Amino acid sequence: MSKKTALVWFRLDLRLDDNPALHAALKGGGAVLPVFIWAPEEEAGWKPGGAVRYWLHQALSGLEASLEKAGSRLIIRSGSSLEVLQQLIRETQADAVFWNRRYEPELIRRDSAIKQALKEKGVQTETFNSAVLFEPWEVKTGSGTPFKVFTPFWNKCLTLDAPPEPLPAPAALPVPETWPKSQKLRQLGLEPAIDWAKGFGSTEDMTARGAEKFLKEFSAEAVAAYPEQRDLPAVRGTSRLSAYLHFGQISPRRVWHSLRKQGRTSAAYLRQLGWRDFAHHLLYHFPKTPDHPLREEYAAFPWKNDRASLKLWQRGLTGYPLVDAGMRELWKTGWMHNRVRMVTASFLVKHLLIPWQRGAEWFWDTLVDADLANNTLGWQWTAGCGADAAPYFRVFNPVSQGEKFDPDAVYIRRWIPELAAMPAKWIHRPWEAPDEILDAAGVRLGRTYPKPMVDHEFARRRTLAAYDEFKKQKPGAA
Repeated sequence: MSKKTALVWFRLDLRLDDNPALHAALKGGGAVLPVFIWAPEEEAGWKPGGAVRYWLHQALSGLEASLEKAGSRLIIRSGSSLEVLQQLIRETQADAVFWNRRYEPELIRRDSAIKQALKEKGVQTETFNSAVLFEPWEVKTGSGTPFKVFTPFWNKCLTLDAPPEPLPAPAALPVPETWPKSQKLRQLGLEPAIDWAKGFGSTEDMTARGAEKFLKEFSAEAVAAYPEQRDLPAVRGTSRLSAYLHFGQISPRRVWHSLRKQGRTSAAYLRQLGWRDFAHHLLYHFPKTPDHPLREEYAAFPWKNDRASLKLWQRGLTGYPLVDAGMRELWKTGWMHNRVRMVTASFLVKHLLIPWQRGAEWFWDTLVDADLANNTLGWQWTAGCGADAAPYFRVFNPVSQGEKFDPDAVYIRRWIPELAAMPAKWIHRPWEAPDEILDAAGVRLGRTYPKPMVDHEFARRRTLAAYDEFKKQKPGAA
């Protein structure tokens, strides 16, 4: 008599460590069949972008290696998730399917339909949390409604039971008597023409091993200094775990418990994990927000659809060095420092009055850590139309931001070589530099480096006037 088989459907949980779905399958005592299904069409308008697809290829390659080390293998298929699962069930006589939850609106609907269809066929299904510290429906206000402000949300989280201790990675997996056919990873066509890894420097290891390495380094060297260094783009003051967390190559519970052991020194970073949970909380409770403002009155804001200006911003040719450095880092590496993300996003929506959705779309296609929940929260925060958003009158000055957080212009020189010879006094505002300084640095404004595409004070006044006029027409938009 053949032993029972359970399918483990891998999604954004590409690890063996602390994988609740995998552990549930092992408890059944039968064979475990790891499966990955490539079905980007099921993600509707937010299909994985080019940078994400590249990282996904590396993450899947790492998962394959981990499974092989455990004596197993990854079955790769593409097509309708339901049809693939049903076909594998027929081929293997599997009687159970386990997976870890996702929180994107389209995928919640899809997973619910799959669960119902399999249940009708007598197949056991069970889902688990592997992606957040606290489930979105577990954290409620006193009146039972979702939170819209971060600090009370996080304070509430800290009153709940602590996240469970992470589960260990199994050393070996029981395998089926015969293996179903599988596609080769390269057949999915995930690797684009741009080799993002070349620019990503020391982070070429886009596997779970890389996540473990970064966590160890951050825990040992940087977490204590995180509050002072996290806003400095020229130093390695952040964990750089965002992509690994997105793809589930390391669990937030593993990070949480690893850093909690360090006590108060880790509080500032753990709060950032809280922001990540808050983003998923908002996406779950307000599923229209990837395309529509949470504060609905902002749908009528008079944005400017200026394609030429959008293109200059995308290419890092705005004439503001900190903005341009960030946009070039993004294009070359698929990553951008968080402080610089805020400055570049603010420039697009406040200086250029271009809709936040256009910026969200660009980040979605170019960030290796593009995450629908985090991307939506970040852009709506910047535009002032989301939960706990920045006030409309907060317009980041890209010059003073550069002088404050990159005073020696180490970051700017790294990504804008044409300004590398400029002295620190002038590099943040080269258009104000005397001609002899520009000549000595080999800078010809308008030729080797662009002049500012818009004057900061003019842009600030224009934005505040637009918001003031908008508030008169929409009194609730404060």
